[in-house]
Amino acid sequence: MAMMKIKSYTLILFSLISIFLLSATLSLCHHDHNLRQCRERCEQKQKYQQQRCLRDCQEKYGGIGWESTEEETERSHEHNKRREEEQQQQNNPYFFDEESFKEWFRTQDGYFSVSQKFSEKSKLLRTFDNYRLSFFEANPHTFLVPSHIDAEYIFYVVKGKGTISLVNQESRETYNLEPGDVLRVPAGTILNVINRDNEQKLQFAEIAQSISIPGKPRDYIGMGGQNPESFFNSFSGEVLEAAFNTPRDQLKRLFGQQKKGMMFQASEEQIKAISKHASESHQKRKGKSSRGPFNLLQKSPLHSNEHGKLFQIDGNDYNQLQDLDMSVTFTNITKGGMMAPFYNSKSSRFVMIVKGQGYFEMVCPHLSETQQRGQRTQAQEETEQEGVHYQRISAQLRPKTAFIIPAGHPTTIVASKNENLQMVVFGINVRDNQKNFLAGRENVMNQMSREAKELGFNVQAKEVEEIFNNQKESFFLPGPQQQQQKHDVPLNSIYDFAAV
Repeated sequence: MAMMKIKSYTLILFSLISIFLLSATLSLCHHDHNLRQCRERCEQKQKYQQQRCLRDCQEKYGGIGWESTEEETERSHEHNKRREEEQQQQNNPYFFDEESFKEWFRTQDGYFSVSQKFSEKSKLLRTFDNYRLSFFEANPHTFLVPSHIDAEYIFYVVKGKGTISLVNQESRETYNLEPGDVLRVPAGTILNVINRDNEQKLQFAEIAQSISIPGKPRDYIGMGGQNPESFFNSFSGEVLEAAFNTPRDQLKRLFGQQKKGMMFQASEEQIKAISKHASESHQKRKGKSSRGPFNLLQKSPLHSNEHGKLFQIDGNDYNQLQDLDMSVTFTNITKGGMMAPFYNSKSSRFVMIVKGQGYFEMVCPHLSETQQRGQRTQAQEETEQEGVHYQRISAQLRPKTAFIIPAGHPTTIVASKNENLQMVVFGINVRDNQKNFLAGRENVMNQMSREAKELGFNVQAKEVEEIFNNQKESFFLPGPQQQQQKHDVPLNSIYDFAAV
């Protein structure tokens, strides 16, 4: 009997312990859930309120075994900093990361990616909706199926050796391409491309100007089948029979045989046959073709020093750009260097990063921090009417990213300290454009009268001129990490003073 009582008491004790442990576990889970919710509420608060809020959460819900408040606060601060940087890039209407480029097609031999429609990114970019940017890459010995596009295309050859054929009702012209070549492909021209190199990939940076639906250029593929789909298959069978004077079953075989995709390997014999009678770029020919490529890198640089080089052509150099009112620029900023802050008077620029890393900063009067987050208030509307206010726009740059510089927006671009930053830049509305540099030996402020400088900055003209003449380099300058602080009053402090 005594043994039975002991067993009963033991069972009761174990039951009580189990209930206690279960209750404690549920309590901890509840506390964990409440702590997470509390932290999330803290992240919605202003920066100066976040640390206090996190400490309160820790004291209320932390309990035994949680990390110290200081460790948790530090971790949360780092997390918030990363989130803020990511949020800034996502809210930057002028910057396009790799995810902003959608793949129109990809095979094992290459891909073609196109930027999103600009007005989908921001209403501020709706004036650019006629344009799209794209990256193209093809492996060695890869053939791109012929197609025509309802857009004007400008190609810049970033890397590799290719051959391109342009076909219309009157002619077929074939050109060998190499790095630095710029080529216009008129709307409606049937083109096919092949990478004739044995080892290196072929890469293009491109801009398209739509002629049908703004911002929605489309490929029209005739020489296809099932993959890629041939547009001939959309016609009715009786129409195709009448048009080609050929039985339907024979046509079905012709327009159903291709299943390799948009890009695939070609034989060496086929490559040699396609490129056999190809012409070179303008600088290698005595005559000047109306449709052939122009090699930008064989032209003398427009700006050049140890911190960078800039090559540029427009309609005066290459007549194919004349009626489009466009320019093409290749810029190489030496590692650690920067482009002097500048703005364009009329032209807007589409900048595509093809090599290296760095960042850009741009001044925008159309945004404020709250506007970026979609939280404009009546008070802010009224403040905007009282004066001009600026927002610094910036983003980290790496290959296959891009950004837009609208006309009038002061901008600078900085290369990383470890490698050169290389960019292809497409300019629009370039006729009569003036690029004005805001710093460097040849800056536009030096054209101002002494009286205007004094009145504008509320500083003695001598001091203004001393600061604006301290930088002895032009166009490309030593970057922030290279430049030693030689003066007590940096240039931006004058701008800040004038802005106040």
